[in-house]
Amino acid sequence: MSRSMMPRLAAVLACVLGLWLVALPSAGADPVDGVSPVVVPTGAGPEQFGPGDAIRYAEAHPDIAPPGANDFGCRPSPGTLPVVLAHGTDTAAYTDWAGLSPRLKRAGYCVFAPNYGGRPGADHYGTEAISTSAVQFRDFVDRVRAATGAAEVDVVGFSQGATMSRYYVNKLGGADAVRRWVGLASPTYGGVMYGLVPLVRAIPGGVDAVQDFTSLAVVEQMANSDFLAGLNAGSDTVPGVQYTTIGSRYDEMIQPNSNIALRGPGAVNIIVQDLCPIDMSGHFNMVYDQFAQQLVLNALDPTRAVVPECRFVALGTGIPDVVLAANF
Repeated sequence: MSRSMMPRLAAVLACVLGLWLVALPSAGADPVDGVSPVVVPTGAGPEQFGPGDAIRYAEAHPDIAPPGANDFGCRPSPGTLPVVLAHGTDTAAYTDWAGLSPRLKRAGYCVFAPNYGGRPGADHYGTEAISTSAVQFRDFVDRVRAATGAAEVDVVGFSQGATMSRYYVNKLGGADAVRRWVGLASPTYGGVMYGLVPLVRAIPGGVDAVQDFTSLAVVEQMANSDFLAGLNAGSDTVPGVQYTTIGSRYDEMIQPNSNIALRGPGAVNIIVQDLCPIDMSGHFNMVYDQFAQQLVLNALDPTRAVVPECRFVALGTGIPDVVLAANF
């Protein structure tokens, strides 16, 4: 789930229950047949250090790529694999990765970031069936491998991007092509949104109303959804892949936050506050949090791991700027 879509889901639930939560305007969800092909943005945008600025720049520059991403002439540095980034719901590659992508590039990685799961003519992505998006992602990874000559890639997914890419790894044969998978704020077992989702499920037509107002991808990420039950059945990991989740005790969307963690063999689950209690970044700020970004770098290459600098980050950081950026 993404910074832009999840507050919209919260708005729907709040309406139903007579509560108030942070709300962004809906992109609209009239049914549209078909899914647009994956979009590979190529225009280089500037590095960003917060979600609001990234949203504003992306709105003014559609289909812009995160800095350092999507150079198909790039060849991996010795000891590295290409890194493929998967954005969240109702957003785009630049919006989520304008901070981490250039850090990865400076560290010597070939970085790739598609816009997946969009409706025809849409400028926001990650709204359609997650299984369909995973097929697009599989095909994009194959393109990256062919262009770079790498037999494998590493994958980093944020929010829905973590779940979607894990579906590719676990269900579509991606384990043969992925060495390391890293999930930032991954809705592994979905979110109950502070208890709102179970109440919506109890209302006749409540889930359908959420899907109509938001998207199918949002509904599939709710706790106890059929999609997540199928993805996690048996084991939420498969052999041969190194899995790492990086989450926050203060995640605004995935509640309980224990639903971020993988439970399968070999998974490493990291909570930011266990390492830096004064960093209270939540879902909205996770991909722009410097501490979390370094944890991603450490997970991708433990031989070059460094201890991130622990800095104070206030609770709710990023939310006001996201609201302003999306509305004005």
